[in-house]
Amino acid sequence: MKLTILGGGGFRVPLVYGALLADRSPGRVTHVTLHDLDAGRLGAVARVLAEQAAASPGGTARPEAGGAPTVSHTTDLDEALRGADFVFSAIRVGGLDGRAADERIALDHGVLGQETVGAGGIAYGLRTVPVAVDIARRVARLAPDAWVINFTNPAGLVTEAMSRHLGDRVIGICDSPVGLGRRVARALGADPDRAWIDYVGLNHLGWLRGLRVAGRDELPRLLADPEALGSFEEGKLFGPEWLASLGAIPNEYLHYYYFNRGAVRAYREAEQTRGAFLRDQQARFYEVMEQGHAPALATWDRTRAEREATYMAANREAAGAGERDESDLESGGYEQVALALMRAIARDERTTLILNVRNRTTLGALDEDAVIEVPCLVDASGAHPVSVDPLPGHATGLVCAVKAVEREVMNAADSGSRATAVKAFALHPLVDSVAVAHRLVDGYTTAHPGLAYLNRP
Repeated sequence: MKLTILGGGGFRVPLVYGALLADRSPGRVTHVTLHDLDAGRLGAVARVLAEQAAASPGGTARPEAGGAPTVSHTTDLDEALRGADFVFSAIRVGGLDGRAADERIALDHGVLGQETVGAGGIAYGLRTVPVAVDIARRVARLAPDAWVINFTNPAGLVTEAMSRHLGDRVIGICDSPVGLGRRVARALGADPDRAWIDYVGLNHLGWLRGLRVAGRDELPRLLADPEALGSFEEGKLFGPEWLASLGAIPNEYLHYYYFNRGAVRAYREAEQTRGAFLRDQQARFYEVMEQGHAPALATWDRTRAEREATYMAANREAAGAGERDESDLESGGYEQVALALMRAIARDERTTLILNVRNRTTLGALDEDAVIEVPCLVDASGAHPVSVDPLPGHATGLVCAVKAVEREVMNAADSGSRATAVKAFALHPLVDSVAVAHRLVDGYTTAHPGLAYLNRP
């Protein structure tokens, strides 16, 4: 089975390959093709993967005999897509320089600068949607039987844009709901692998509303225990009182909405934005790789540990949450979701995963083509959203508002209309003025050549 990874020179690719190395089941991935526009980054990641393979059991054997999947890499997108059974999309249009600019421009105008939320997320979406749509069209032409697993952010928005050309053969994944569910289960003393997580919303905008163990919802017990509520990441971020008031545990990204002023202040006061930190950190990593002397895998692993330890640092500082717990630094996030998804489809190993898929009739407040993030039953025919209870009014309002913004982003990307782009910014709950929306579009189109297409009225 062939897996193509778009964004194959990206820093997190070794996580995916590590999961593939651990998979010893029949019908596993035997060939990985890495695609990236940057040949130097491709070469660096290929070195890390080669050391991973060499250190794995049976790594020198042929892939068909249980050895490590072979790896090839190319800068030719069509070549990478031909013959793929699965396409894993983890591209970053504009690179980390683009992300750093997205964040800084928003903060300069007094609104949130973040990769996927608010003004930064809209700018990233406007750059990414045209490229993702082109990829979707190429997949439909060159690998029509392939399944696309999208991790490219903003994941829900990009998945929906691609679904207009690939239908249900594109599925979005994110590790945030999985991590949240595991932390809540541990706080309850439950086995995360034996718990049913009632989670619903959009990508980076969802709520865990129940956690069932042996058919019994244990979340009310947690919500009634302030000490237990404050023992894990979300409890520290949001505070036990607010969680008890909501009657649910929000995805960590909702901190940007519920505590927006504090988050914006912390980001503005920080020495550098998250995007700038990652840009500089990864530049050092790839520079070391280019020199060719340091052990690739050990260097990558040290860089990854620093990256994970500093995740959402500004939010934790604003909330007084302190350092991340050791358990939150463990791997096993999106790469495990991707592997489980591929296995379920390729081998009809039925499972339940929280995924980004088309709504159908799951949430009555949204139309059937809107991509949402919910538990899904996965089998050889794809991912099927399960029936869920309606969201409460406050959550429904926020979901509908953000989905309307996503639709305007897609409309702007399709039409090239500057006015539609302004509308997307102005309608977002975290952008507080139409005048600010105009200034944001001016700033982003000046900073990003990739937004030059926004030149129509």
